[in-house]
Amino acid sequence: MTNGMDEFRAIVDSALKQMKAEKIIERLWQHDHTIWKPAPDEITNRLGWLELPSSMKPHLPQIDDFVRKVRQDGYDSALLLGMGGSSLAPEVFRKVFGVAEGFLDLAVLDSTHPQAVKERLERTEFDKTLFLVSTKSGGTVETLSLMKFFYNRALNVIGEKNIGKHFAAITDPGSSLERVAGELAFREVFLNDPNIGGRYSALSFFGLVPAALIGVNTGEILERAGIMAAACHVSDDNPAADLGVTMGEMAARGRDKVTLVLSESIAPLGSWIEQLIAESTGKEGKGILPAIEDRPGGPELYSDDRLFVEISLKDDPGNEQKLQILSRNGHPVVELQLEDTYDLGKEFFRWEMATAIAGWRLGINAFDQPNVEAAKVQARKMIGAYKAEGRLEQSSPALVDNGTQVFSDLTGKTAGEILLKFLDLANQTTSGNKPYVALQAYLNPSGRLDEAFLDLKARIQKRSRLAVTFGYGPRFLHSTGQLHKGDGGHGFFIQFTDDASDDMPIPDEAGKDGSSVGFGTLITAQALGDARALTDAGRKVLRFNLGRDVVGGLRKLTDTLEES
Repeated sequence: MTNGMDEFRAIVDSALKQMKAEKIIERLWQHDHTIWKPAPDEITNRLGWLELPSSMKPHLPQIDDFVRKVRQDGYDSALLLGMGGSSLAPEVFRKVFGVAEGFLDLAVLDSTHPQAVKERLERTEFDKTLFLVSTKSGGTVETLSLMKFFYNRALNVIGEKNIGKHFAAITDPGSSLERVAGELAFREVFLNDPNIGGRYSALSFFGLVPAALIGVNTGEILERAGIMAAACHVSDDNPAADLGVTMGEMAARGRDKVTLVLSESIAPLGSWIEQLIAESTGKEGKGILPAIEDRPGGPELYSDDRLFVEISLKDDPGNEQKLQILSRNGHPVVELQLEDTYDLGKEFFRWEMATAIAGWRLGINAFDQPNVEAAKVQARKMIGAYKAEGRLEQSSPALVDNGTQVFSDLTGKTAGEILLKFLDLANQTTSGNKPYVALQAYLNPSGRLDEAFLDLKARIQKRSRLAVTFGYGPRFLHSTGQLHKGDGGHGFFIQFTDDASDDMPIPDEAGKDGSSVGFGTLITAQALGDARALTDAGRKVLRFNLGRDVVGGLRKLTDTLEES
């Protein structure tokens, strides 16, 4: 770690000595739950990831044989249907490695926005596509809804005789998906070790099967992970423990915003790390907020609540100069370097262990997710009411401004004025750790939207010096959603919804006609349910419904901040 304040190194060194004295590393490898909590619940059955670099090697022939047969059968595309831990690692592999010649082009669908579903449907050639249904629990509503939708559409094109050959599943033994996959004659069902939580599953079937489909050398990924695991068996110079203790100690002293700065070629790793840290550490009124810094700037943009972590590829100067300036201005900076992209295997393991160690320093269970269910419960209630009454219960907007509806207890003449008042509330917060702003987009993901939100994010940060995060819903509910409701309540949440032009019906059952709800209703219920869960937890929430001109509405809000 490099830094501009000597006290950081002394603090971390002291914590590392305590770790060694308490034999934390030895006990972790022995699966000792008392490192985190007196009771073993949701700990002892969540430590299977420690052995994955070796325990997955015997399964590689099964994966390779599956991929070989799929290729022989003429498939050239794969569509992964999954959320959170089931989708983020595959997305990292696809975006970082691309597709090797002759392998399957993998796409990931983890949105319930009807336009996203429609666009993916229009791009799908059913006779050449393998659908990979991926969910640990087997009951994830988004994944099963997407599975039923694409199964029925494929059935209409391919026919009942061959439909099962186009589907495979990854799940835990005994899950409802295992049963459904059997009934529908899926060509393969990969049963994962149930002692592995979703966010710790990158090196299991959940990450390796999709990686193999695009031609990644999964044996090499495990080999690199094994090198890191071997280095993490000792207390001295343990690369994961050093990182985990640093995160925990800095968070305990107010630097609870781990700000990730990545080389462009490995930038997708940031979203995977974001889920791992947020869902593991945001609970019991504590939390480490992972903030992905797409455009790192000067010291004037950041408060003293930051711990910067640079992850770069060798010989890539990237953001080194900017981070040196931040370091000279008193910000702690951790530097991690990869030899090549296959070192992602090392990073998956490093960050998993580091997050577990950070949980120990904070005195929390790094493996449960007690608040994740809150938004799901509210969404289920709304869907139930919709099925009974034919409508979703919504409050009236406080303001309608050029097509943008504003839902808030604040008042103002324009949407931009209400946004400014909301941000002023965040800036006026003085108790506890510094607040952060979370931008939550229950919208159809696109490159144009990404850029528009990056601009809005940068403008808020420049104006307030607060950490600003961004995520698409409902995918973030399976990652940062836990921290949003379980941390110390420092978040200010801005939701963005729209009026989808076309809804897409969700089949009530795979292989049968009939639908009682559409994807548009589902994503609206998820947004409203999340807002209600946040409000119930005492969080501040502001919602903009941007109507049909989503990018235009975002630009107007951004311009308001520029003018203020």
